[in-house]
Amino acid sequence: MELTVDNRPFKHMLAPLDLGFTVLKNRILMGAMHTGLEEEKSGLSKLAAFYRERAQAGVALIVTGGFSPNMVGRLAPFSAKLTNRKEQARHVCITEAVHEAGGKIALQILHAGRYGYHPFIVAPSAIPSPITPFKPWTLSKRGIAKTIQQFARCAALAQEAGYDGVEVMGSEGYLINQFIVAHTNHRKDAWGGDFSRRMRFPVEIVRAIRAEVGPAFILIYRLSLLDLVKQGSSWEEIVSLAQAIEQAGATMINTGIGWHEARIPTIASMVPPGVFTPLTQRLKTAVHIPLITSNRINTPELVEEIIATQQADMVSMARPLLADPAFVEKALLDESAAINTCIGCNQACLDRVFVRQPATCLVNPRAGNETTLIYEQTQKVKKIAVVGGGPAGLAFAVTAASRGHQITLFEKESILGGQFNLAKTIPGKADFAESLRYYAYQLEKYKIETHLGKTAQLADLQRYDEIVLATGVMPRIPEITGIDHPSVMTYLEVLRQEKTPGKRVAILGAGGIGFDMAIWLTQPDLQGKTEIYQDFYARWGIDIFSDHPGGLVAPQLPAPQREVYLLQRKKEKFGVRLGKTTGWIHRLSLKQQQVRMLGGVVYELIDDEGLHLRIDEQKQCLAVDTVILCTGQVEYKPLYEPLKQQRQHVHLIGGAYKALELDAKHAIDQATRLAALI
Repeated sequence: MELTVDNRPFKHMLAPLDLGFTVLKNRILMGAMHTGLEEEKSGLSKLAAFYRERAQAGVALIVTGGFSPNMVGRLAPFSAKLTNRKEQARHVCITEAVHEAGGKIALQILHAGRYGYHPFIVAPSAIPSPITPFKPWTLSKRGIAKTIQQFARCAALAQEAGYDGVEVMGSEGYLINQFIVAHTNHRKDAWGGDFSRRMRFPVEIVRAIRAEVGPAFILIYRLSLLDLVKQGSSWEEIVSLAQAIEQAGATMINTGIGWHEARIPTIASMVPPGVFTPLTQRLKTAVHIPLITSNRINTPELVEEIIATQQADMVSMARPLLADPAFVEKALLDESAAINTCIGCNQACLDRVFVRQPATCLVNPRAGNETTLIYEQTQKVKKIAVVGGGPAGLAFAVTAASRGHQITLFEKESILGGQFNLAKTIPGKADFAESLRYYAYQLEKYKIETHLGKTAQLADLQRYDEIVLATGVMPRIPEITGIDHPSVMTYLEVLRQEKTPGKRVAILGAGGIGFDMAIWLTQPDLQGKTEIYQDFYARWGIDIFSDHPGGLVAPQLPAPQREVYLLQRKKEKFGVRLGKTTGWIHRLSLKQQQVRMLGGVVYELIDDEGLHLRIDEQKQCLAVDTVILCTGQVEYKPLYEPLKQQRQHVHLIGGAYKALELDAKHAIDQATRLAALI
């Protein structure tokens, strides 16, 4: 059957959006996300390849990561800016690549304000940010006028470089947002005081840009619908600003959620899908230009529902298009099962960007590496055995098969997935199951011979050209007197439901596994239930209707289900090795559930009384009925040495290579790179 607009899958998501002077071919916008390539030598050519791949696969409009309109607005001393024609010339490769691929692209103009990480930062008032060490300089009236001109100049340079539009970053707590709210604007002049004066700065910027670029140029304003900070905007102020921005000449409004300093998660994996979209829907009655919604929308089914029910006119997604550049194309072909879904982990994207490393993706290591990590068809087909069907084994098998190799996969368990089968059971990590769905689809697509419930023996591996061992890890058992006591169990035994923990639990080890275990013990798994949304709002103190300034109310926390202790040997901050963008969320979540965290612990004895330990030479006994071991892993590779002795071509990947703590990022990256070369 020939597909038409009316009968094709996801017809609302794929419907064009007429902006008057131009038409967007569907309702997917690739949201702005800093990749780190913006500052690399020859980075813009790599960025061009990155954007080209997504434009070729059907993304209607791409928005770049933020470029500052002047020196003081940069995020860091050498961060990206667009201020002159020399810089403008470097952008032509990006716009040409996207246009050749049939897409459109807008440049985001971002002035960091007090969020900049350098001593020359400026802000409406000299109020330091809690997330940067520098106190900002107060912008003078002359400085404000000059900054407005520089925004307009930046937009004009973007237009001359071939961009189809710009997005003005007015949310997430950057400079424009700092002018809007009383929290950061203490001025008494024409740029501060009541809201009509506080919102003057963004309105003048939009007006100046429109005057500079003319009517036939996309101008997106990113507006904060929910600040999630004290003294943030009220709903009446948000509506007033949106209407003023529309009148000033904006083409569309993109809705932002939360300041970076807010202590409420907005994009991490524990945030329910589309949880903030009701705010966008509420704003639709107040303005006439298209609205874009965002935050934790990662499937075409959810996008279709949002557009079909007129909650928004477009959906912005950044990380889902890191995970799968062909997201739109696969939806068009009604192959959503083939989409490599973003799992919201932040480990390879945002966590890397915050430590000045280029962004990539845990489930798609090729993201950001399009010019170097290339999957070419093999000239010599090999028969390859993969032992282990966890993330590393699956990533290798699928990538190698896509290149033309013949793959046989052995997995000793009855299901595939390895450690991802554990991760998906943790409240807030249900999206890990999406990765397993993706790999199952790919195994079928490439007709990979798969043996489940099969422990590979040496005799099974004799006829292969290459053998890849992805046999994973085993829990490390510490040497503690009484470690064989009936109250002791490993995290594997708990998550596989082989043993049931009691009401008073001590967790030994406070790495990623220990934190996950504590969350599993204390929080209900509401995935797929309607209560998940109200639970999230209540737990984090979010007024989704934004009737309170900043959208903040007092959190409503459920009573703890268990008495839990999280213990570590080291005297250091708990969760110090967790992701920079998610570690604070995990610590705060456990604090909400009254989990007691004890560091500098020496374990002495486990017996019927509980766990005996010492802290600073002070002995005590925790009267717990369960001790759960989250004390690290050891490599599990029983076949490696025997295969080497037989002079087989054998490779170790993932946990079998190095027992890092459930490090799927390293495992999948290593597996994929081996598969690209073998």
